Amino acid sequence: MVWTSRRRAVRPATGSAATAIGPAFVVAVAYVDPGNFATNTAGGATYGYLLLWVIVSASALAMFVQHQSAKLGVATGRNLAELCREHYPRPVTRLLWVQAELVAMATDLAEFVGAAVALNLLFGVPLLHGAIIAAVVSAGLLALAPSSRRRFETVIGGMLVVVLAGFGYQALALGPLDGLAGGLVPGFAGVDSVLLATGMLGATVMPHVIYLHSALTQHLHSPDVAAQRRLMRAAKADIGVALGLAALVNATMLVVAAGALHGTGVGESLEEVHAGLGSALGSGAALAFALALLASGLAASSVGTYSGQVVMEGFLRRRIPLWSRRLLTMAPPLAVLAFGVDPTRALVLSQVVLSFGIPFALVPLVLLGRRRDVMGALTNHRATTVAGVVAALLVSGLNVFLVVRAVTA
Repeated sequence: MVWTSRRRAVRPATGSAATAIGPAFVVAVAYVDPGNFATNTAGGATYGYLLLWVIVSASALAMFVQHQSAKLGVATGRNLAELCREHYPRPVTRLLWVQAELVAMATDLAEFVGAAVALNLLFGVPLLHGAIIAAVVSAGLLALAPSSRRRFETVIGGMLVVVLAGFGYQALALGPLDGLAGGLVPGFAGVDSVLLATGMLGATVMPHVIYLHSALTQHLHSPDVAAQRRLMRAAKADIGVALGLAALVNATMLVVAAGALHGTGVGESLEEVHAGLGSALGSGAALAFALALLASGLAASSVGTYSGQVVMEGFLRRRIPLWSRRLLTMAPPLAVLAFGVDPTRALVLSQVVLSFGIPFALVPLVLLGRRRDVMGALTNHRATTVAGVVAALLVSGLNVFLVVRAVTA
C-alpha cells in the first residue's frame, strides 16, 4: 500500500498510461498566468523581439524540470515536499516551507490582480471588487480538486485552450512578421531588460508547480518497474504537449506585443496593452486579450492555491480547509489593490520573486532524483543530474547579479 498526502491508504496504480495524461495541463496553466501576460507583453512592447530567446530557453528548462517532478511522484509515491521532510533536517524543511509559502503568496498576487484587471477591462468592475469575484470563482474550481481530479484537470485544460485561442486570434490579426528570427539570438539591452528577463524566467519556471506536479503523479506509483517506465513515457508526452502549448502561448504574447506595440509609445501596463491592441489590431483583438487574461487568472489562482495546500501538507503534515487558505492568500493582492499600487508593476515584481524561489525547489528535486534509495529504477543518470545542477546555478547566478546591481546602482 502507498500513502497519499491526505494520509489515506490507496491501492498501487495499475500502470495504465492513460492515467498519466492530464497533470501536465494543470501545471501548464501556471506557465501562462497573468504574470506571463505582464512580463511578456512588456518585453515585446519595450524591446521588440529581443527577449524571445528568454521564453524559448525558459520553456525548455520548464519541460526538463517538470519531467523530473513527474518522475519523482511516479517513482516514489511521494511528492517533493513530503520527501524533503523525510530526508532533510527539520531546520532545512522549515526554511523550504517558509520560502514556498512566500512563493505561493507572490503567485496569488499575480493571479488575483490579473483576473481583477481583466474584469475591469471587460465589465468596468472596480479592481478590488474584481479580485474578490475572482477568489469566489476560483474557489469553485478548487471544489473539484482533489476528489474530482479528472474533472479538475479537464476544466483547467479547457481554460488553457481559451488562452491559446485568444492569442491565436491576435496573431492572425497581426499578419506577417519581420525580424522575428533576431529575437532567438541571446542578448540584453541594459539592466532593465535583465530585470524583465528574470521576471519572464520566474513566470515560466514556476517554483510552486515543481511541488505540485509530483503530487499530481504520486498516485500513479506502482512497484512494477515496467509500469513505471510505461507511465513515464505517457507523462513525457503529456508534458511535451501541454508545456509546448504553454510555450507557444508565451511566445505569441511577446510576438504580438512586439509586432503591434513596439515603437508606438504604448506603456507596459496591461490596460495600455489592451488599448494599444484595440487600436492596432481592432476591438476583437482587445476582447480576445481580456478574455484570455480572465481565463488565465481564474485557472492559475486555483492551481496556485492547490499547490500551496500540497506544500503545507507535505512539509508540515498539516492541512487547513481550502477556503481558509484562500482567505489567507487573498490578503496581499487585496492590499496591493486597496493601496493603489500599479497592478502591472506588482505583477512583474511578483514574477521576479518567483525567479528567486526556483533554486529552493530545483536543488532538492535534483538531489533527490540522483538517489537510488529514493528513486529506485528511475534514478537519474549522471548527465541529468549535471544538467539540473547547471540550471540551478544559472538561475541563482542571474538572481545574484540582480541583487548586486540593485545594491550598487
